[in-house]
Amino acid sequence: MTWQPDPERYTSMEYRRCGRSGLKLPAISLGLWHNFGDETLLETSRQLLRKAFDLGITHFDLANNYGPPPGSAESNFGRILREDFQAWRDELIISTKAGYTMWDGPYGDWGSRKYLISSLDQSLKRMGLEYVDIFYHHRPDPDTPLEETMRALDHVVRQGKALYVGISNYPADRAEQAINILNDLGTPCLIHQPRYSLFERWVEGGLLDMLQEKGVGSIAFSPLAGGQLTDRYLGGIPADSRAASGSRFLNPDQITEEKLAKVRKLNALAEKRGQKLSQMALAWVLRDEKITSVLIGASKTSQIEDAVGMLSKRGFSEQERAAIEAILV
Repeated sequence: MTWQPDPERYTSMEYRRCGRSGLKLPAISLGLWHNFGDETLLETSRQLLRKAFDLGITHFDLANNYGPPPGSAESNFGRILREDFQAWRDELIISTKAGYTMWDGPYGDWGSRKYLISSLDQSLKRMGLEYVDIFYHHRPDPDTPLEETMRALDHVVRQGKALYVGISNYPADRAEQAINILNDLGTPCLIHQPRYSLFERWVEGGLLDMLQEKGVGSIAFSPLAGGQLTDRYLGGIPADSRAASGSRFLNPDQITEEKLAKVRKLNALAEKRGQKLSQMALAWVLRDEKITSVLIGASKTSQIEDAVGMLSKRGFSEQERAAIEAILV
């Protein structure tokens, strides 16, 4: 018998309007950065995607270079989409990005029109799609004129290859320039995807206020600081953890004794709230309406269940907010 999603899947999730658009995103979105490439068993990836959709997660976030190797997350997602999710394509928000190195030579990186349009064509082939719901420029390009990059985003919408466009990793000033250009072109920027967590709060220095003022949504990636804001590191660095694996995204030098002391205090506060630390960290990122959605990664279905379970207890008292700020000083 073919897989059927849970008929109650829309009862456990909260959906938030993305900026001033007509699109709503789930408060929890699933990122396919890790655990969907060729180094992961396809059946593991399949179970993660099924569990997410069963819990009302409708947004799956990819990029051209996700894997490893680059491109394999899109290829594997495309196969699972074809075999499991084809009947529910119109219930899904599928996003992808281009902006980091994808192929050799001068046209496989950054933000030229040549690269972005070629990359999206490749992404659509890998996933077996006619269009994606959101196409992002993944990082600002210091050399290509911003107008060229934004015109490429406008072009793919007019071609019907993307329904919406967004930007990621842009500082506030460049983001505002990009948003203004897209507005002038008639293809509004739907969303910005910045890194944001209890340990990385640069977006509070003006970016989130600007996005809200411009009517642009936001989705936070790395809300658990690469796993630091979980119970994984309470006793130090486990041998099987990301920090111990030689990952370039989290190394042991980042997990200082001072950082661990903060993690333990935050964990104690989460326990008082009746939550896991990871759940409290996600709830904190979602604490006001400036963040549309929070982007999680997962290697186990239980992590997805925990994230969605957080929604039943995501408010903070003034005392709890003050206690968190005191820990983070």
